[in-house]
Amino acid sequence: MSPCKIDHPVEDVRSKLVSQQDVLPRNLYRRSKQFLETTRTQLELNELFHLLKKYDLANSEEQKSRNVKLTKLLGS
Repeated sequence: MSPCKIDHPVEDVRSKLVSQQDVLPRNLYRRSKQFLETTRTQLELNELFHLLKKYDLANSEEQKSRNVKLTKLLGS
């Protein structure tokens, strides 16, 4: 993802995660929730926010691509 010009606070990222809960694969939702339980850099928060943003509106190929990026981010 390209660098974000807006810094998203952890509360906004949590809110975005909850808003996408019904469409995210269950394991990615759980891992994202756990990911946010520890201190994260602003870069990580911004990346997670943008991977989640409009996830529900993305086509299946875009969702698969985001799932790969989420897996990489959450694994770090």
